[in-house]
Amino acid sequence: MKITGLQTFVVGNPPPGFGGRYFVFLKLVTDGGVEGLGEAYSPPFGPDVVVRMIEDVCERRVIGHDPFRIEQLFRTIYSSGYGQRPDPSLGAVLSAIEMACWDIVGKELGRPIHDLLGGRVHERLRAYSYLYPEDGDATDVYSDPVLAAERALAYVEEGFSAVKFDPVGAYSAFDPRQLSPETLDHAEGFVRTVREAVGNRCDLLIGTHGQMTPAAALRLARRLEPYDPLWLEEPVPPESPEAMARVARGTTIPIATGERLVGKHEFARVLATGAASILQMNTGRVGGLLESKKIAGMAEAHYAQIAPHLYCGPVVGAANIQLAACSPNFLILEGIRSWDGFHAELLRKPIRWEEGHVLPPSEPGLGVELDEAVVAANPYRGERLHLETLDEPVTD
Repeated sequence: MKITGLQTFVVGNPPPGFGGRYFVFLKLVTDGGVEGLGEAYSPPFGPDVVVRMIEDVCERRVIGHDPFRIEQLFRTIYSSGYGQRPDPSLGAVLSAIEMACWDIVGKELGRPIHDLLGGRVHERLRAYSYLYPEDGDATDVYSDPVLAAERALAYVEEGFSAVKFDPVGAYSAFDPRQLSPETLDHAEGFVRTVREAVGNRCDLLIGTHGQMTPAAALRLARRLEPYDPLWLEEPVPPESPEAMARVARGTTIPIATGERLVGKHEFARVLATGAASILQMNTGRVGGLLESKKIAGMAEAHYAQIAPHLYCGPVVGAANIQLAACSPNFLILEGIRSWDGFHAELLRKPIRWEEGHVLPPSEPGLGVELDEAVVAANPYRGERLHLETLDEPVTD
């Protein structure tokens, strides 16, 4: 079997746009007509450039390659141009190609990918969502603790047992920063209000975005410990696990990180330094499914858990589900609400969500297929990147 063709899709994510401004999908085709899907998570370039990067790598390394030889393909792409080190741009391209190969392999063998990576160990996957705004909101759920508490309670009533929110607020290219007393007071009050609303029916996930210095993160953590969050996510930027480890050693709140990391070596530093006990790899950036499974195995040896990250499209979501289903140390899965809305519209058969859990599919490969009519009807015509930080410092 050989890969003989490819097609890329840049899909604009219509309002409300949860999951980013656009999604970049890849389809690989074999000489036997088997098709495999992949998705690249948020390379820091415009989507047209990302498409050309994918095409370039495929032309050089993928066309004519046996999709079953995933480890060889990973190494040759990872080492392209004598790089051979973690890179978020190449990591996203490689991830899309790698998961598309796994999709082909699963379809050729008639088995879901989780069966090929050790077999299913979880019949249902606990899932969470950010608290998102809704039409008719009089205030901003991201900054109004009363509305956030009401929204959290509504999610609990729907079946969620965990919700995530960022009580610190804006983040910029000039972080990390020290937090003002007013910001600390607001963050503490935000978490307290949500906790009082949901009681012990729901875990609280503090989804910060690397805004803080270690000293600021420790000041915040001390205030939040009484409300028993399940984790404090990326309290400092991801570039220094040693700095993050200072926070981990100084708080009882578990630290989570990983959405901006690439490859087993960056995650090895996290584990070696004790920077985090919950790893949030995104299969669309980290290097794909096999790399994610290797990281999950490393984490298992450190008694760390995995919580795959999702703020992109449903193909990465499907890959995360395959990884979670076969990983003994799986903790919880990120989703966009209940996997409904545009994420569901993009798929011929939506991902199954029931009472706060995702049900792993039994179909071969990733278990999802794009509805290409919906894809074609939603081109991206904007100029902004999938995700962006503020270009000016945040002044608390």
